[in-house]
Amino acid sequence: MGYPDTFEGFMVQSQDDWKTFKKQEFKPKKFQERDIDIEIECCGVCGSDVHTINGGWGDAPMPLCVGHEVIGKAIKVGDKVKTVKVGDRVGVGAQIWSCLECKPCKTDNENYCPKKIDTYGAPYPEEMGGVIAQGGYASHIRAHEYFTFKIPDDIPSVEAAPMMCAGLTTYSPLLRAGVGPGKKVAIVGVGGLGHYAILWASAMGAEVYVLSHSPDKEQAAKELGAKEFISTADKDWDKPWAFTFDFMLNTADATHEFDLVAYLGTLAVNGQMHHVGLPDEKLPPITAQMFAPNGCSMGGSHIGSRPEMFQMLKLASEKKLKPKIETIPISEAGCKKAVEGVANNSVRYRYTLTDFDKAFPNR
Repeated sequence: MGYPDTFEGFMVQSQDDWKTFKKQEFKPKKFQERDIDIEIECCGVCGSDVHTINGGWGDAPMPLCVGHEVIGKAIKVGDKVKTVKVGDRVGVGAQIWSCLECKPCKTDNENYCPKKIDTYGAPYPEEMGGVIAQGGYASHIRAHEYFTFKIPDDIPSVEAAPMMCAGLTTYSPLLRAGVGPGKKVAIVGVGGLGHYAILWASAMGAEVYVLSHSPDKEQAAKELGAKEFISTADKDWDKPWAFTFDFMLNTADATHEFDLVAYLGTLAVNGQMHHVGLPDEKLPPITAQMFAPNGCSMGGSHIGSRPEMFQMLKLASEKKLKPKIETIPISEAGCKKAVEGVANNSVRYRYTLTDFDKAFPNR
């Protein structure tokens, strides 16, 4: 049928065959008064995409079109949309709807709304069409106005795309922790998430230390703004850093292999280890006694809020921050290459799928 009745996307048919993508049509949610239709220009490739399609995070509805780091052009806006007009370049991240009425929503915590709808793999209620939300490896996406963000003119689309999830996921906890001048911040991991965390924490004025088991990433970490690179592969790496860090942001995907006592011991009194890397495996065993020597704590978070998204984009624009992005033309083969690169950690440090006009010539 084609737009606006159907969209087209590269979809995975089974978690048992998660590297195989097939281009096919799907039905979007019902268009409502605060919805925006976006013709997609590019889409970032997130670790969440891989965890979802390969079953690492559990079952997912199939067939499924993933992708929640979307940049494109608004081509239709609902009657009550006030913040976006047709022709605007906009982005969509990992959340596409919330009730906007509950306590979290009314306190700029809509990312914790109990009724929230993720950008892909989540069911819409019947009044919205009763379909499964499909993501951004597609010709178009239909998003609620509140979860659609105008992109500053000076941020290229291929760089803005991964900011929609990876950027916000790391910026929000740093902001909420009060990271800034005078604070010593440890970033665990130099990957798709970690490289953004280093950029943000440095731009916010903190003294940034990178903890990584990959010594070959030291140069990149310092180019991104790290003051020190600490190799956690070294014996007793933690000893010189006891009681040092005010805040630790763990972006790694291998926390199940960590000696948590060593990491927690590097925190200052009442410091926090905050997790945004969400591996398939469980955390190592935890005892209450682990938090006693320095009064430390552990926590986690889910993406960020609309105000935080705009603050992050403003910071990136004003400080002219440049993430490290590789581009891949979107196609069945391109999608396969991208998810394989994320799965085996060969990407440096984020993929953005491009050339959507060639992949979807009839839209």
